[in-house]
Amino acid sequence: MLRMDVCDNAALQQVNQFWSMLDDMSQNSPEEYRTFIERQLREGSELYSPPQPHACIRTNTLGPKEGILYINVCGWKRVPAMTSHSDPVPVCGGRLESVTDEKERYTVVDVAFNPEILQTTEKDKQEREKIHQLALKFIQQQHSLNLSQHYKLNQDIIKGSIKDLKNRLMSPRKSKSAANKPQSEPAPSLLQQISSLRLAESKEDSSIQLSMEQENKPARSGLIEVISSKESDQSQPQQPQHQLTICPDSTGSAKSLELNVELPGVQSVSQCQLSISQDDILLEVEAIYYLHLWFPMAVKEETCTATFHKKKRTLTVTVTVL
Repeated sequence: MLRMDVCDNAALQQVNQFWSMLDDMSQNSPEEYRTFIERQLREGSELYSPPQPHACIRTNTLGPKEGILYINVCGWKRVPAMTSHSDPVPVCGGRLESVTDEKERYTVVDVAFNPEILQTTEKDKQEREKIHQLALKFIQQQHSLNLSQHYKLNQDIIKGSIKDLKNRLMSPRKSKSAANKPQSEPAPSLLQQISSLRLAESKEDSSIQLSMEQENKPARSGLIEVISSKESDQSQPQQPQHQLTICPDSTGSAKSLELNVELPGVQSVSQCQLSISQDDILLEVEAIYYLHLWFPMAVKEETCTATFHKKKRTLTVTVTVL
């Protein structure tokens, strides 16, 4: 994954200071160093633990096509916990999958919350109802669906298999044939968790060029979205006008993707935060814009470049296809 934040040259100095601190700790305080590393490994293990099924909701899709939809609600430590009750509830979703079995044809999708949030709803029926409504609202927004607000809890806590649930959430672009192949996911080092950004400004075309360095973290199932459960919240960011174009090479095959986003009201690139993985891209301008897109094909995130045109108030992102 690549993370882009506007920062100054002090970021690199902070990274060097961090590693110097670890070197000094390993030499002067071996026990403290060992405790620190064990804590990092433990937290990393929790972060990359798989999702666990919690409940299954059955509802109907009213558009664009009518049908039956099952939503697997699960707990996942990768999803952030709430810091206060006034904050929006963090939620993460996977891809839709159509299934036909002997009994019915249906669509299934998975929604993940932090396990602590689900634990607090177990003894409170009203809070549990809010979580289920939030799951419905999230799926409507994530997949542009019109869902019936009437639902019922399935007797089983999961529709389908746990293996399929994990594949949809953790590897959304993976086919079932590929999902059968065992894969190992190396734990990221501390250095790999630190991304850097260099900012250069071009005076000729009054645009700002951003270059990004790869963070070498394992590909994610998707970028975490945060939405509010308050129906009356009027401060929700809006989805900006955008266009995603496939740029072919001389043979007609897809070579790169180009995303153009209109950002009226944005005065500076410092307001923008951009994250990208092999599968998706997330653009946020705090309190103004929010855009999360799945790529139609996997990309090489290390090739991503972005240009913010100050006069046009547009952001252009290009990335090479795998």
